[in-house]
Amino acid sequence: MPKSPSLPLFIALLSAAILAGCGAGGANAKAEAPKPPANPLEITVRPDLLAQLKIGEPAVVNISRTLQVAGRVEANESRMARVSAPVTGRIMDLDVVEGQIVTRGEILATIHSTDLSGLQSTYLKADTQLQLANRAIARAKQLIDAGVIGEAELQRRQGDVDQASAELAAAREQLKVLGMSDEALTKLRSTRTVNSLIQVVSTISGRVLERKVTIGQVVEAAETLCIVADLSTVWLVADVPEQSAGAIHTGKLIRAEIPALPGETIEGKLTYVGATVNPETRTVRARADLPNPQRRYKPAMLATITLIDAAEPRRVVPESAVVREGNEEHVFVETADRTFLLRRVTLGLEFKDVRPVLEGLRDGEKIVLDGAFHLNNERRRMLLRGSEGA
Repeated sequence: MPKSPSLPLFIALLSAAILAGCGAGGANAKAEAPKPPANPLEITVRPDLLAQLKIGEPAVVNISRTLQVAGRVEANESRMARVSAPVTGRIMDLDVVEGQIVTRGEILATIHSTDLSGLQSTYLKADTQLQLANRAIARAKQLIDAGVIGEAELQRRQGDVDQASAELAAAREQLKVLGMSDEALTKLRSTRTVNSLIQVVSTISGRVLERKVTIGQVVEAAETLCIVADLSTVWLVADVPEQSAGAIHTGKLIRAEIPALPGETIEGKLTYVGATVNPETRTVRARADLPNPQRRYKPAMLATITLIDAAEPRRVVPESAVVREGNEEHVFVETADRTFLLRRVTLGLEFKDVRPVLEGLRDGEKIVLDGAFHLNNERRRMLLRGSEGA
């Protein structure tokens, strides 16, 4: 039986129809692919995602504007003494080491000095001259009574007494400057024995921060032997950039943290603000007094110091509202129903889990307070899908 001629034609027509249908489906699929949004920073969300977001106006709380600067602990210079050599000489003995606690009047070093012995000899010579002058004037008074000499001779001898007294007083003051006590001077006058050794004592009670000499070393007059400091109160010092110097003043509140003492926060007030700018660092020196009864704060410890203004009402956002893109911070601002715009903002330092808004938001605007991270992921996903379908 012969085949029907219509069968091949039917198969061909069916194949063409299938191919045409596939082509049309591909075209429709391409036409239905999502397009990139007109504004890549804007997103319109589905109702189910919207239900997961917390939307509202930023809260207004009393918060202080802050400035964070590097700082350090320093010894209180008003409670510090540089113990110096009173004369030129050689160090014969040292009774102190760094870190040692000393008391006022405690012997720190002994110096042998020919200058000292020379001044003592001058003092004894002046004392002898005064004694001779006093005897001479006593003799002159007897001679006047006997009519042997006149009044002019008595006046001349009185002048000798006055000169000898002045020379003795000058020598005495020089020796006292060198550290000789009244008791030692009295002993020198009575024994008439010159001593070339002088003991150097601490002028305050405190801890030896530095010892700058060794036994046998020759030192000049006024050369520093050691530095003693009373560390019961120390300074917390900050170097404030000059562009912020106008905002600091004595009495300004500070908060400080010392990395060497983790978990501890120090609060206080500025007690000093420098009147000049350091020309090398372009900073102004400021400091606060820090009580240190336990001696926990040690000179040269590093610190992070936060300068705090008086509290004032500020608009704040929680950390959950902040989206970071590169080095910039953003929040999602509601622009229409279910539509949000990612907007760059300037925020201050974190304060009790919120960030003060410095720039970028207007009164009455609502933002995504919670869920901003997930919303931004959805925005990126939609951008990616749109670019792939383009």
